[in-house]
Amino acid sequence: MRITVLFLDEKVNSVIHGFIPVGRANHYMPSLKAGSVVKDDRFEVSRCSSMYKIIDHPFLIRFISPTIIYEVITGAPEINLQ
Repeated sequence: MRITVLFLDEKVNSVIHGFIPVGRANHYMPSLKAGSVVKDDRFEVSRCSSMYKIIDHPFLIRFISPTIIYEVITGAPEINLQ
């Protein structure tokens, strides 16, 4: 079990699959608010197994214990919700 998240990369206009392990979920949930834009730091990137692939991107982002999430208040990109 884990929390699945989708990251929007504004620079190359792509979506990357990410996940938060269930053991870290309570730690990160307060930082994940609907409609907010966040930045992440200190995460792990690995190849996405075809068995768990939910998008076409070849990599995924995994939250690890030093991962930091912070909300972007100013200068946040405009995201088309379509």
